[in-house]
Amino acid sequence: MRIELQINGEAHEADVWEGESLLFALREQLGFPGSKNACEQGECGSCSVLLDGTLVCSCLVLAAQAEGHEVVTVEGLADDGRLHKVQEAFVAAGAVQCGFCTPGLVVAAADLLKRNVYPSDDDIREALSGNLCRCTGYAKIFDAVRMAAAAL
Repeated sequence: MRIELQINGEAHEADVWEGESLLFALREQLGFPGSKNACEQGECGSCSVLLDGTLVCSCLVLAAQAEGHEVVTVEGLADDGRLHKVQEAFVAAGAVQCGFCTPGLVVAAADLLKRNVYPSDDDIREALSGNLCRCTGYAKIFDAVRMAAAAL
């Protein structure tokens, strides 16, 4: 089936199988490899994107469900060639090790800061609770979110 959707503010079309995930379509058909394919069960958050402004695991959304909707990936957070404040903060804080979880964490953190510019540690913990990182221990990730919040 053919779908039309907005990705990072631009119109895109793709031919998808009815059971194909949005994650697969984004990575393999539409050229947006930022979202990572890790668990395919919505448990790790590596594939997090914004679907009409709502944070979702793209591995759990059918590509067909995105027909006519707006998707924002980690690539779409940058604005006019400048990294998003969250992306800058992750780099500055050294919140990246293997990098596999980073795109999902960045999208989740950007979503949090869009809703709450002064998050407490509990707010950050809750907002990132759907994202798993096996490398960092989360301390630098929290530092990055705090740094990004201060920069907004």
